[in-house]
Amino acid sequence: MAQRKESIVLLIHCKDRRGIVARVSGFIHDFGGNILDSEHHTDEETNEFLMRMEFATEGLQIPPDDIATAFAPVAKAFEMRYEVRHLIRRTRVAMLVSKQDHCLADLLQRHKRDELRIDVPVIISNHDTCVGWAELFKIPFSVCPVTKETKPQQEQQVLSLLREHRIELVVMARYMQILSANFLSQVGCPAINIHHSFLPAFMGANPYRQAYDRGVKIIGATAHYATEDLDEGPIIEQDVMRVGHRDTVDDLVRKGRDLEEVVLARAVRRHVERRVLVYGKKTVVFD
Repeated sequence: MAQRKESIVLLIHCKDRRGIVARVSGFIHDFGGNILDSEHHTDEETNEFLMRMEFATEGLQIPPDDIATAFAPVAKAFEMRYEVRHLIRRTRVAMLVSKQDHCLADLLQRHKRDELRIDVPVIISNHDTCVGWAELFKIPFSVCPVTKETKPQQEQQVLSLLREHRIELVVMARYMQILSANFLSQVGCPAINIHHSFLPAFMGANPYRQAYDRGVKIIGATAHYATEDLDEGPIIEQDVMRVGHRDTVDDLVRKGRDLEEVVLARAVRRHVERRVLVYGKKTVVFD
């Protein structure tokens, strides 16, 4: 199998107008870059333009670390928000988990198989239930117990760990605590949550019981960015599975776990490959 070329991703978000694609392509060409992949989308209702362009580092006449600065005049001309990411850099991810270990175990195994461009310098939990997975994969495990009364102090403890390990992405791998507005305002990086339902239906603590009681024919899972509005952050990935009248609540839970693992892994992969752009309460996810 041919090895994929080392590459850089440029993400762009601005108001749509003539000449954006030509100007960005010309910028890359002027520095000797070869475009490997390019996708863009225009929301006609809001006139928002979003683009992902990936280009090879081979042949570039500028150091990769200087691309962002060199692109600034183009961005200013079009009033763009933009990000430049050298994909050889792995994203530093902290896993947050409570007692259920299936999503954590799945992500750690994918990480070991090098399916995800991530490093995992720490696993953080409010329980010690999942410490065995951390020991198996030789990852530091920090227990930060929490009660209703100690939640502000516990969140500061978690924030301190995230800063210590220079975390770029928080993954809530069935972390059964609500991140406060204060936490989210200080964390300094995105947080991805996996919700055990096809949002916005069946929100809350026991969606499979709700689904069973309603006799649903499909169940689902949703991965989204955590925001102050519980379970209402921009959606990154969703999937569903058909179920039938013979399925028990335990069957729904088992099938739901399978979905949660796959959906969360896809969301993490798309984020670290810089395929997701957030605008408003929505996302554009480029293939």
